[in-house]
Amino acid sequence: MKISPLLSALSAVLIINVSTAGQVEYQDQARLHAISAAVQAERIRADIETLVGFGTRHTLSDTESDTRGIGAARRWIKAEFEKISADCGGCLEVYYQSRVISATPRIPDPVDVVSVIAVQKGSVDPSRYVIMSGDIDSRISDVMNFTDDAPGANDNASGVAGTLEAARVLSQYQFAGSIVYAALAGEEQGLFGGQIMAETAQQDGWRIKAVLNNDMIGNIEGMNGVIDNTSARIFAEGTRMKETEQQARQRRFMGGEVDSPSRNLARFIDWMADRYIPNLDTKVIYRLDRFARGGHHRPFNDLGFPAVRIMETNEHYDRQHQDIRFEDGIHYGDTLDGVDFDYAAKLTALNAVSLAAMAWAPSPPAAVSISGAVTANTTLKWAPASATEQALIGGYRVYWRDTDAPNWQYSRWVGNVSEYTLENIVIDNYFFGVASVSNDGFESPVVFPGPAGAFGE
Repeated sequence: MKISPLLSALSAVLIINVSTAGQVEYQDQARLHAISAAVQAERIRADIETLVGFGTRHTLSDTESDTRGIGAARRWIKAEFEKISADCGGCLEVYYQSRVISATPRIPDPVDVVSVIAVQKGSVDPSRYVIMSGDIDSRISDVMNFTDDAPGANDNASGVAGTLEAARVLSQYQFAGSIVYAALAGEEQGLFGGQIMAETAQQDGWRIKAVLNNDMIGNIEGMNGVIDNTSARIFAEGTRMKETEQQARQRRFMGGEVDSPSRNLARFIDWMADRYIPNLDTKVIYRLDRFARGGHHRPFNDLGFPAVRIMETNEHYDRQHQDIRFEDGIHYGDTLDGVDFDYAAKLTALNAVSLAAMAWAPSPPAAVSISGAVTANTTLKWAPASATEQALIGGYRVYWRDTDAPNWQYSRWVGNVSEYTLENIVIDNYFFGVASVSNDGFESPVVFPGPAGAFGE
C-alpha cells in the first residue's frame, strides 16, 4: 500500500513531537521498599489498643490519673517516643509543646493543650523539616462531654499509632533533612495543637517542606456500603491562603491554581504509593479537606506551609463522634472493631516512604521562574542549591504535563545547572516544574514556577 507524501510528512512530525517529550523517568530505591516492608500491623494494633484503653482522650479530660484521660495518654506517647529514641542511640529529641487555651466555644476555661513532638535531626540540612502528625484527642456526640468513654480507635488513635510506627522504622536510618513525628492535641476542640506547632515552627525559623496529617487511617467499611482496603485519599488545597493581590494577578496570567506546593506534595505522595505500596491507589482530592470540614493540616496551610491530609477513602459516620450505644439495630461508636490494622499499616507505610524520600532528597528548588512567551521554546530557571546541600545535590529534573492532566507526564534530566531551555516545547500548551535530585537519585517534590508553586526558601 502506498502512503501519500502528505501522510508521510505528518507521521514524521508526530514522531518528532513524541520523542521530544519523553515519559517520566524514575530511579527505583531499594531502601524505600525496605521501609515499606518494615511497618508492622501488630505494633500498630497494640498502640491503638493502648490508646483506647485510656477511656477518653478528650482535651478537657483528666490529666492527673495514670490510667485514664488525656494526661495519661500523652505521657504514654512521650514514653514510647523516648523508647524509640533509646533504640536508635538517642536520635530523637522528644518534648512536650503546649499553650494555655481559654475563652473559646469549646474550651471556655483555661486548659493546657499539650502535644508530644519527636524530632529526628538531619545530618546535612537540619533546618529543613518534613512532618508526620496524628491527633491525640477523642470525643463523642457532645463535644463538651469529657467524662464518658470516648475510645477514638480510628479517630484518631490510628493516626497516632501510625506516627509512632513510622518513627520506629525511620529512626533506624539517617537522613539529610529532619523528620518530625507529632502527636497533636486539641484537634476536636479547635485545631489548637496544629496551630501551636505551626506558629512555633514559624517563629523558630523551621523550613517546613511537607506536613502529612493523618486523621483516620484505619477504616475500610464506608457509610456508603463500600468495603475498600486498596485506596486512600490525599486532601490538598489549591491557591495558597497567604496569596497577595499581586501574586493572584500573576497566577491569573501564568497559571498555578492546581499547582500549589500542597498539590505537588500530594502528587509526590501519590507517586510513592504507585511505586512502593503494593495494592494501594491514592486519590488526590482538590480540596483543603472534606466538604466544609477541617483537620490539623489547616493551621500549617494558613501560614503558607505545604500540608495535606491523608486518610481512608470511605468514612463511616456512625463510628465518628458518637456516644457508644446500640440503637435500632445499629452499633454506634468509634471502637476497636471498626479498625482494619493491616490497612492502617499500609497507610503508615505510605507516610514512611514519603517522609524518607523527601528527607533523603535535596530541598525542593527555590526561586523557580519561567519564560518563553511568543517563542517556540520554554526556559526554566531556579536558584542553585544552598551551600549546605552542594555535596548532596546531583542535579535537577524538569517536568511538564498537559494543562488538563492531573499528574506530571514528561520529564527530562538536565544535570546540575540552574537554567534549562526545552526547545520546541511551547509554554502555552503545558504546565512546567522542576525537582531537585540527590546524588543517589532521591527526588524532591516538583516545584511549579512562581509564588503560586513555591515551597518556601
